[in-house]
Amino acid sequence: RGRTSQRGHKVTACTDLPVIRAPVVSMTKILSLFAAIALVAQPSSAFVQSPSSSATKITSSATRTPASKNDDDDLVTDRRSAVYGMAGLAISPFVVLPPSPANARLEGVNKPELLPSEPGLNVIQVEKFLTKGQEKRVNEMLTSLEKDTGFRVKLLCQAYPRTPGLAIREYWDLGKEDQKDDKYVVLVADEFGGKGNVLNFNVGEGCKFALPNIFFTRLTGKFGTTFYVRENGVDLAIINALEAIVTCLRSEDQYCVSVPEEGLSMKSLGM
Repeated sequence: RGRTSQRGHKVTACTDLPVIRAPVVSMTKILSLFAAIALVAQPSSAFVQSPSSSATKITSSATRTPASKNDDDDLVTDRRSAVYGMAGLAISPFVVLPPSPANARLEGVNKPELLPSEPGLNVIQVEKFLTKGQEKRVNEMLTSLEKDTGFRVKLLCQAYPRTPGLAIREYWDLGKEDQKDDKYVVLVADEFGGKGNVLNFNVGEGCKFALPNIFFTRLTGKFGTTFYVRENGVDLAIINALEAIVTCLRSEDQYCVSVPEEGLSMKSLGM
């Protein structure tokens, strides 16, 4: 301490410097920390949309018991039953399920009296979501698509249980046994009282490659949420979803996994 060097400079001993001691953490505490992180990061498979919830996002249970394979099968069956019953569409084994009530088994409906008297329309509005002008333009767009590509896209606007349900199979010639023409997409629009995703799809096997499951998942997540409907209107949600489908089916590859951007030209839609 205080020693002077040969050049006359004051030198301070190292022992005068403060000593910083790192806290000692036991291995037990480290292992406990990693276990806690792993528990929090564990993914949950219980993704359901509650029909009574005002939230538009998919919710998952924070605490749950491990589900068996049978429980998972029951959950898939319940979700499929919900969409079938909602639209009355037991049409195709390939059905895209957007966020929808998972535990409610909706009864099937068959009300041909709710079908329009005019045959061959691409748009059926039991619930009036589109204006007359919008309905006419959509019908022309879908007619042009079918003529140019062979893909059939249909729109059913309903408010369950006010729906023709199973009766649309005969009206649109869908889902019949040994049917060769299975290149169809049916968009079922239903607000569920503002508590569910408004876009639901029934997809034929002939469109399975062109529009895979991930495409419809992204489509419903972009345009079908109650937040989007609240900000833009249910009519714009329906029209944008249909335009995205038509754009993909008219593309050079006739294949999409991502949703095209909005603001498409009418020429790209075949009009």
